[in-house]
Amino acid sequence: MNDRLQRGVDRIQHLTCFTNPTRIDPISGGITNQNFSVSDGGKRYFVRLGDDIPIHGVMRFNELNASLAAARSGISPPVVHHEPGVLVLEFIEGQTLSAENFRDFGNVEKAVALVRDCHDRIALNLRGPVLMFWVFHVVRDYLATIQESNHRLSDIVPALKADNEMLEQAVGPMTPVFSHNDLLPGNFILDEKRMWLIDWDYAGFNSPLFDLGGFCTNNNIAGAEEETAVNLYLGRGMDSAERKSFEALKCASLLRETAWSMVSEVHSQIDFDYVAYTATNLEHFQESKERFRSHFG
Repeated sequence: MNDRLQRGVDRIQHLTCFTNPTRIDPISGGITNQNFSVSDGGKRYFVRLGDDIPIHGVMRFNELNASLAAARSGISPPVVHHEPGVLVLEFIEGQTLSAENFRDFGNVEKAVALVRDCHDRIALNLRGPVLMFWVFHVVRDYLATIQESNHRLSDIVPALKADNEMLEQAVGPMTPVFSHNDLLPGNFILDEKRMWLIDWDYAGFNSPLFDLGGFCTNNNIAGAEEETAVNLYLGRGMDSAERKSFEALKCASLLRETAWSMVSEVHSQIDFDYVAYTATNLEHFQESKERFRSHFG
């Protein structure tokens, strides 16, 4: 067990919410936090360890308030305990999804309904301060950090800045809703009864079309399936202005993921292949941007 993992286990053993944690198992896959499954008193819990990450705009007060509101809304599991750098949730006995699971359109329908619930209900259950997540500001800040870090891909930053400004202008007016903003497949859990949405690191008020577009790009939902998902969310088809905004935000979602990974290459201490992740997302962004330009000029 490496030193960082051992420090995490030691911290969990001393949390006051546990009486006698008999099993503490690390959960792989976290690329922002340390995650653990903990057994205590015949029950199982999910523990996230992580401090503020200002370079990524991750502020734990915001994650906590979003997690509490999502639990009150029946969208995420209940919060059992929290303290600085620690969030303890009830453990969901279910399947953490992958993009492949969304080849089953029944799962797409469940996920779209859950995202709609997030947008409709969480703001009604929020307490305390929360952030706004405007993807174009996030990307601008990332690109400035990349330049300051003398990143191996610093030479492409001016072009990415221009792309970011072009896409922001294309979005047009929007009505913000409280959004998840990180709809990767692993943030959905499916149990025997229902689907859950977890991990509120990047939650904040945003255009609803950003979540919808991010869900499609992150889970390889395109063509007729994408159109059906959009219609399920809106209850109708998109008008031309919505379509342009949606397509711009899909591109922006991929640009944000690319820039996030580029920053993480330099600044993250998590054991993860960020270089490969950057390459994959940059390729997908460039393809998406060219499709956008071919349709909207």
